[in-house]
Formats: sequence, structure tokens, C-alpha cells
Amino acid sequence: MRIVFFGTPLFAVPSLKALIQAGEEISAVVTQPDRKKGRGHLLSQSPVKELAVENGIHVLQPEKMNDVAFLNELSSIKPELIAVVAYGKILTEEILRLPAMGCINVHASLLPKYRGAAPIAWAIINGEKKTGITTMLMDKGLDTGDILLQAELEISDEDTTETLSIRLSELGASLILKTIGGIRDGSLKPQKQSGEATYAPIIKKEDGLVNWSKTAAELSNFVRGMHPWPGAYCYLNGEMIKLIGVKSIAGSGMAGRIEKAHNGEFIAGTGSGLLSIVELQPQNKKVMPASAFLQGRNIKEGMYFDEA
Repeated sequence: MRIVFFGTPLFAVPSLKALIQAGEEISAVVTQPDRKKGRGHLLSQSPVKELAVENGIHVLQPEKMNDVAFLNELSSIKPELIAVVAYGKILTEEILRLPAMGCINVHASLLPKYRGAAPIAWAIINGEKKTGITTMLMDKGLDTGDILLQAELEISDEDTTETLSIRLSELGASLILKTIGGIRDGSLKPQKQSGEATYAPIIKKEDGLVNWSKTAAELSNFVRGMHPWPGAYCYLNGEMIKLIGVKSIAGSGMAGRIEKAHNGEFIAGTGSGLLSIVELQPQNKKVMPASAFLQGRNIKEGMYFDEA
């Protein structure tokens, strides 16, 4: 079965690797164009492109989904199936109609919960205890297609978007193989999505600003969900600080006020409960323990985190 794989970030790599190792016929890989990154503005390939090149797979990198040359080349491949894993762009109806066996998508949630661009982060931010992977037949809607397979995964209290993404990507790799196998032998019967749909919109840099009026438990989830990007950040004496590791603890205080800043402990008040800041990253500096941060600055109890 001729497969064209659409994917871009590290999350998609285990799925592509699994297909290659299983001996599936990957006729081409479609990934985002190379982008300039870092201070040197050097062109950087996507992780999926790197894997495809290593394995001698033809790579397509259209700037737009309606690019005529791209569509002509994709059509000439005559894919029987298109597999999409975190590609980053919405496929047009023309592409969705192209493969005889349809387009399948690996989505990092238990649909219909958390449709959209950032399901992993929002599941953590919202305090979910479980999430998972859904493979589905794609349609023109936003993650509204019929479900093929689902697998659950528990969210630990220590999980960040980074760590949970790694575990979900491996689960996705396992499920994409089962899904393609089921499509090939006709054993999979697509099921309509049922239940209340929720959404996980794309996260922007400004979304990382800490709102101290939230509860300590909510802020703990927020910090984990915003790691590694954009990071949960706040300001103290005009300096931006990213919160890397925090713990919700019992007690009371004023939202945004520093309640303790001695003996290596850095504790802030919230809307309900206290937030112990264990690890942080001052602007333009490395990640450090809160105890090291307190040693180098004149932080006094009763001070408040700035709003901006």
C-alpha cells in the first residue's frame, strides 16, 4: 500500500520510524519548509525531514497546500493512504479526496475531547488525569472525523507537556501500525465521535503569563502544561522569570505576594493555597534552584510579583 506521510515535529518521528521499520511503502514524506532558527539564523530541517532523508525517502515541503506543483506531484504518486501526524497545516479537500483508502490522522487526545492544535498542553492545564491517542479518518472539519482506534494513557502529577508528548508519541506509533493493519485487512469499522466536544486552541507566547489569582493547584498544572513552550512566566522587580518547577502546598496568602523567601524556600500566595517555587529561570540565564535565585537578589517577604 503506497503511503504518503505528513508530519513535522519530534512528536511525529516515532510514527514514521515505526512505519519504516514495519516495511510499509512510504512513497513520500510531506513536511514543513526548512526554517531559520537561532541567533545565527541557520536553516533548520524538521525532525521528520531528517529521518526521511536518512532513510532515502522523497521529501516534499510546500509552502501552501494549494501549490499547483505540489498537488501535481502528490497526485502523480497515486497514494493509496495518507497518514498525518502533527503536520501543522490543514489539508485541503482536494488532498483529502486523493487516496483511495482515505486520510488518517494520529491525534493526541481521546476525541471528541481536545480537538485542535494543543491537546497535550490543555489536558495538563485543565488537570485531566488521563488522555490518549485517537486515530481517525480525516474530513474537512477540525478533528471531527470518524474514530478508528483509541488508546488511553494516564497523566502523572509530574508530567509536563514535554514528557507527556514523548510518551504519547510512542503510543501513537503503536496505534498507527494497528490502524493501518486494520484498514488493510478490513477489520476496522470507523465509529462516529460521541460525547461532548472540547477544544484545545493553539498556545501563544502571551498565554504563558501567570495569573496569581488562580488556585495553587491550577497554577501547578499551568506551569507543567506551559513547559517547555512558551513557559509559565511572571515578573519580579521588572525582571521576567520563568517558573520551571512548582508545588502546590497548604496555607493561605495574598495572590501574587511573596510569603516566604528564606532558608532556601520561595513561596508565593495565590487565589487559594500557596505555591512553592522550586526551580526557575531568570531572563537570559540558566535554570536554577529557587535557593540559588534568592541568594543573588534582595527578595523580601511581602513583595509582589508584577503584572507586567
